[in-house]
Amino acid sequence: MPSSTTARASHRLLLRAAAPRAQRRFRGTADRPSHANGFSSPAGLHRRPWLARLRSALQNDLFVLHYQPIVSLLDGRVSHYEALVRLADEPHGRLVAPGSFLPAAERYGLVRDIDRLVLARAAAVLADGPDGGGPAIAINVSTLSATDGEMLRQIDRALARRAVDPSRLIVEVTETAAISDMRRARAFCEGVQALGCAVALDDFGSGFGSFQYLKHLPFDFLKIDGDFIRELALSPTDQLVVKALVDVVGGMGRRTIAEFVGDATTLGMLRDYGVDLAQGYEVGRPAPRMPVTA
Repeated sequence: MPSSTTARASHRLLLRAAAPRAQRRFRGTADRPSHANGFSSPAGLHRRPWLARLRSALQNDLFVLHYQPIVSLLDGRVSHYEALVRLADEPHGRLVAPGSFLPAAERYGLVRDIDRLVLARAAAVLADGPDGGGPAIAINVSTLSATDGEMLRQIDRALARRAVDPSRLIVEVTETAAISDMRRARAFCEGVQALGCAVALDDFGSGFGSFQYLKHLPFDFLKIDGDFIRELALSPTDQLVVKALVDVVGGMGRRTIAEFVGDATTLGMLRDYGVDLAQGYEVGRPAPRMPVTA
């Protein structure tokens, strides 16, 4: 286990490194959708009011899921897939990335409906696996869903209805949920684990967070925010943060996942640092269908 001195130093380092990233996220300048990647350009996203647009998408089944593999850095095998929601109401088949519509869904109180839709779709895909087997799926849960009691009941019902083994569902909870209400976020994570599912702390380091969340929130995986990964080869600060997280999380007996891994150099560095799993275009792009076997 890291010494208390090392943990305190890592804590301070993470806070310093996270601050500018958090400011960019709160201003809405991080992770903008890319026209080149098949998403609608930001300039074309506001032709219609979001409230009517989201209601129409829910009523007309216009949300789709793509599945991105998360791969072991030990043996290169797929550990599980993340279900990524897209909005499919743009011309020419272009998709709208979640960063463009989820803030509006939260503002208008529709994000819980999207969470339930994603859960139901993921449970259906899991049930279609061979003899109920196959790789696990990770789903994202909004801050609103993670801080109320209804989502736990929805998860329990969705898995029971499809006779899905709960161990094949991973629920990703963002650091924002912990900041919003630590007590309720902890209760939600404990409830997810009590159902037999796993918990992943998503986007760790994206806000003004610290190792305090690792102490108070039960989790199985920690996803290192992509802002620490994209320029890993060029940033000594990012390298120190990633190493510190690997030391602390590994010492707790949990597993780390690096997001937004985009090149072989970064992949090799992460493997050398002892990161357990990787997600990003270097190891696999999102696809509309998930293989039935890993």
